[in-house]
Amino acid sequence: MSAPPDGLPVYRVLTGPDDAAFCHRVSEAMALGYELHGGPAVAFNGERVIVAQAVVWPAQS
Repeated sequence: MSAPPDGLPVYRVLTGPDDAAFCHRVSEAMALGYELHGGPAVAFNGERVIVAQAVVWPAQS
């Protein structure tokens, strides 16, 4: 597949609380064919840990 499915962008940043739901979202993106782009970013908003993970669609040669 040369483009992401369902009109999704080539580059995405997934964000949210550091919980199972966030991990499932990243796992679902990887199952679609996205690859991790760098490591996650982690911050604390005063109440909980918030994470961000960039994913990219692999370039087709």
